[in-house]
Amino acid sequence: MKKDQLIYWITTGILAIMMLFSAYSYFTNADIKGAFTHLGFPDYFRLELGAAKAAGAVLLIIPAVSVKVKEFVYAGFAITFVSAFIAHISSGDPFSVAFPPLVFAAILAVSYIYFLKLNKGKAVNIATVK
Repeated sequence: MKKDQLIYWITTGILAIMMLFSAYSYFTNADIKGAFTHLGFPDYFRLELGAAKAAGAVLLIIPAVSVKVKEFVYAGFAITFVSAFIAHISSGDPFSVAFPPLVFAAILAVSYIYFLKLNKGKAVNIATVK
């Protein structure tokens, strides 16, 4: 396996595992339910976000999924990580609680950079979308 493919699959695998674990926790862990309440989110958002994280993780790791769909998954995960950081900081949580989404955002960025390298010419160019 080439270096670029190895980096892509390791970072994408880490993301997928983390997002699947996160989604599972959203549905089963009472502490997570409490954390959403603490952050000021309605309970239905926890369920929606859990379903979206699980779907996104699966879509990222299936090679047959189109480049365009994966682009949307990357964008959604980026928004999720940035929003989680902002939500924790805004609610007064310590930086140690707010920081992990930034770590996963960095892993997401590496995965995305290598996704683009492996899919040159296939990625969505917004300037050419009509």
